[in-house]
Amino acid sequence: MSATMTAASHAANPLIAGARVAGTDVYNTAGEHLGSIYDVMLDKATGKVAYAIMSFGGFLGLGEKYHPIPWSMLDYDVDKGGYVVPLTREKLEAAPMYGADGEPDWHDKEYGKRVHDYYGTMPYWMM
Repeated sequence: MSATMTAASHAANPLIAGARVAGTDVYNTAGEHLGSIYDVMLDKATGKVAYAIMSFGGFLGLGEKYHPIPWSMLDYDVDKGGYVVPLTREKLEAAPMYGADGEPDWHDKEYGKRVHDYYGTMPYWMM
């Protein structure tokens, strides 16, 4: 990317480096700030982004919970400079999550199915 690339042309670029996704804010459709992207999970075989791991809750990193959200649910909003999801805070609070003490077994397709069933989305491996 050239140093002279404008903000408008940068925003129109459909690609983003994974390292730049982490830390991006997440809002709901009402404009409420819900959290930020902690990480992304990629399918090694297909290269598809399976989940955005959203950090939510906690204070100064203590008690923070991580919510895998199917990538297909996120829409990037250029004006907000972040992602928008069709979720209320209450729906997110009840969603599948894990804490800093341990990640789920990502090889367990039943866990992935529970996440997708909760959000009403099709599992990425079936698309």
